[in-house]
Amino acid sequence: MNAPPDYVPAHGLLQGHSALITAAAGGGIGFATAQRVLEEGVRALMIADIHERRLNEAVERLQAAFPDAKVAGQLANVTDEAQVQALVEAAEAHCDGVDVLVNNAGLGGSCRVVDMKDEDWQRVLDVTLTGTFRMTRAMLRFMQPRGRGAIVNNASVLGWRAQKEQAHYAAAKAGVMAFTRCSALEAAEYGIRINAVAPSIAFHDHLRKSAPQALLEQLASREAFGRAAECWEIANCIVMLASDYSSYLVGEVLSASSQHP
Repeated sequence: MNAPPDYVPAHGLLQGHSALITAAAGGGIGFATAQRVLEEGVRALMIADIHERRLNEAVERLQAAFPDAKVAGQLANVTDEAQVQALVEAAEAHCDGVDVLVNNAGLGGSCRVVDMKDEDWQRVLDVTLTGTFRMTRAMLRFMQPRGRGAIVNNASVLGWRAQKEQAHYAAAKAGVMAFTRCSALEAAEYGIRINAVAPSIAFHDHLRKSAPQALLEQLASREAFGRAAECWEIANCIVMLASDYSSYLVGEVLSASSQHP
């Protein structure tokens, strides 16, 4: 197994921009992305999550590390339209206009189809797919009149490939991919870019709680480097898609995995 690379230094890819990131509390891809966009120069950042304590702790950590940036947090559940609207409006005010939206909120779990209840299926799709739709719809209503902006959705390689006990999650992520492609064509008419990143496996606390460690290690061993991604490696992909380096990418789903079929 190859060791993870050294942390990549910032290059000012988002200098002077602002960003809104969902599900950014804790230690997963969302928080890694929040840290990365601040390193890359965003002037204002709002993060959202459903866990109040973790959200407050994340805001405090980020603000302490980046005192020159404006960092705020707001409790928000992407399955609730009123909360989505309130979040986007608050982010618009805090950021004086949001330049980048990262739709990171998602929900997984393991269950065989024969044992899956309707509510299990619906909950995963509501958070992962419909939540991405709600956030995008709300944000486009502000971005379109400005004629600029970038939206990056967090998909998954399970949108392409099969895995037992992941039918609900894979269906939701495949939906995120299709939604990314279709919404991107509409948004491009207004100078807005919508793309997605599809990670394979990136170890973080939430993932470790949702799947057996032996399974996670087995999946990681199949990757080209024989390891899982670091959360900041996925964050780097998100930053690239949010930056002007992807100015001609429309509806792209970037596979962050060696296991693309």
